[in-house]
Amino acid sequence: MSRLSELLRQARKTDPQLGADLENEIAALTKRRTFGLVFEQHQPEAVELPGRPVRRGDKVRVLAPRGKTRTGDQQLWRVIRTEHVDGQRLAHLAQLDGEEPKTHTALIDDVVVVAEFRDRIFPGLVETGRVERGRDKPFHSVINAENYHALETLTYTHRHSIDAIYIDPPYNSGARDWKYNNNYVASDDDYRHSKWLAFMERRLKVARELLKPEDSVLIVTIDEKEYLRLGLLLEQTFPAARIQMVSSLVNPKGVARGQEFYRVDEYLYFVYIGDAAVQKSSDPMILTGRREHEVDSEATRSIRWGNLLRSGSDARRVDRPHQFYPIFLYESTGRLHSIGEPLLPATADREQVEVPLGTVAVWPIRRNGSEGRWMVGATALRSLFAKGYASVGRFDGTSRVSFRYVTENLRKQISDGIIVVEGHDDAGTAVLRYSDDAVIADNPKTMWNKLSHSASEYGSTLLGEILPDRKFPFPKSLYAVEDTLRFFVKDKPEAVILDFFSGSGTTAHAVMRLNKQDDGRRQSISVTNNEVSAKEQIELRKQRFRPGDAEWEALGICDYITKPRLTAAITGKTPQGELIRGDYRFTDEFAMSDGFEENAAFFTLTYEAPLSIRHNRAFGRVAPMLWLRAGSRGRIIYDLGEDGWDVARSYGVLANLDQTDKFVAAVIDRQSVEIAYVVTDDESAFQIVCRELPDEVIPVRLYESYLQNFEISMGRSQ
Repeated sequence: MSRLSELLRQARKTDPQLGADLENEIAALTKRRTFGLVFEQHQPEAVELPGRPVRRGDKVRVLAPRGKTRTGDQQLWRVIRTEHVDGQRLAHLAQLDGEEPKTHTALIDDVVVVAEFRDRIFPGLVETGRVERGRDKPFHSVINAENYHALETLTYTHRHSIDAIYIDPPYNSGARDWKYNNNYVASDDDYRHSKWLAFMERRLKVARELLKPEDSVLIVTIDEKEYLRLGLLLEQTFPAARIQMVSSLVNPKGVARGQEFYRVDEYLYFVYIGDAAVQKSSDPMILTGRREHEVDSEATRSIRWGNLLRSGSDARRVDRPHQFYPIFLYESTGRLHSIGEPLLPATADREQVEVPLGTVAVWPIRRNGSEGRWMVGATALRSLFAKGYASVGRFDGTSRVSFRYVTENLRKQISDGIIVVEGHDDAGTAVLRYSDDAVIADNPKTMWNKLSHSASEYGSTLLGEILPDRKFPFPKSLYAVEDTLRFFVKDKPEAVILDFFSGSGTTAHAVMRLNKQDDGRRQSISVTNNEVSAKEQIELRKQRFRPGDAEWEALGICDYITKPRLTAAITGKTPQGELIRGDYRFTDEFAMSDGFEENAAFFTLTYEAPLSIRHNRAFGRVAPMLWLRAGSRGRIIYDLGEDGWDVARSYGVLANLDQTDKFVAAVIDRQSVEIAYVVTDDESAFQIVCRELPDEVIPVRLYESYLQNFEISMGRSQ
């Protein structure tokens, strides 16, 4: 590297910027993996921001003339200055990153602001609507945004506070269904897989910051095109997590794959963070000859006693010397005579133990002839035999005998009334059965075969009932998402669930279903963009429309599908005001026209100037973020009024520190307040307010916490 270092030194001396760029690229190459998942991690990514005002210093692209179907020049330009000429506003542009930058002049209306993902952003939110039927329940939130920037926004509002993330990312099929850098990725793109992996890794790294480290789960669905790479990417991004993959039948009719087998299933990756675990269920998730969702009675299921001889790990005599002891059986009948004492020390010879007359000594000897151990100690086993909770297996006069016993888990079910002791047999062994009203609860299987998971009937058809005459490609089965989430949030009635590829809004809809089943207060956060399909884009461009125009935006995913679907699901009425026809099925059956007692709020992400934030001139844009961070409950504080403070259900905002006494009194009186935002540049003044607040209220300094959060977050390399 000495020769290379010298060349770099010379390059820096001649051109400091060139030298720095070369050094960064060489550093990236030296860190490149030689084993595992290798891909081009620095594929550039950027997003266009139609509707964002053009300011001096912005990066922009020049749009194609109205009426043209092409997307326009992808060259990036820097806005040097703007001016008004003959009633029109012009932008003077300089080519970005050129050796001899070209200049250009264009109408402001013909350029669009571009944000590269290495650029620092300062987000805000604009509320675009809400629906309220859930009284004091938390709101479900829908954010219309590029999802990487939305995830960065959530690092301020929900860092380490998400219980479950469920995502259905682009499958990278090569069809015109996924854009990277404003261009559809084709099947013959040499960097197709690298672009997809770079795209996913950026988002997964931010998602990792949102999940609760002590107990949470990430769920990712995928098909055969990227499942191998996704698995490796998840292992590299979440090295401390446990990862499992499930296959699920989602299209019984099958999807054609040319001359190959028809595709009927997809995969689900489960990334277990911290103590996350699958909750037991009465549904094994695989067809067993029963009708869909028909529940077995425990009374029809045999009770499996445990094997007294330890197997697997920690099964040697030396591992638990006190559990190495003889069991004496009558030689004539094979019934229990007595239980001996542990043979200590662990090196003692069992052949030296005196065997009672007329008995056979049975020791815990493993299949390979080595000395093992019993599952319980001698004293505990005597107690189990006395209650009939242990039994002797088939006896042939030798010392090769197996023993069964009632495990601790079964004994708990007996005490809980799930298992009933009907009596004892001739040998004194307890006769057990499950009570008549007991229900099977066990871990589900890793292959799911559920009629309710068909994406055709319970995805596309169901969506058509909610939004007549509106189409969305390949929506998930509502019941598939519902079942998947239930395994992790059933016992978390206040869980927060995030979907940052929310598409039609199936995840939020499923969370509402779960809440209705147990009166839960779970809330969902859905992130989707307002992308228009490739076919519709061509027609809109022919009609001289562009992204940002009302006619264009009205047909975007968020405005045309997601928001209307969730509104309709809550109200029970279609966008046309008619009652939704049909019923929800399976776990909870009721008319879809009943709707849900839930609340939802809809937002669009904005990009703010840091000076406006720091000087409190963008409070209305930051206000929804403060509300999200405080739990999305009650009203949003948009205006502090003449007094310079306000207190809502779960949070308060103080801008006029002269009103501290009144503010603190209102916080104490409200009792439900969890966060107090204090707007001040003076650290000592902030500390004075902190001392006045109740101990259970978390003080947050504005706008220092906000600005610092995004300085740190956007420092994350691509």
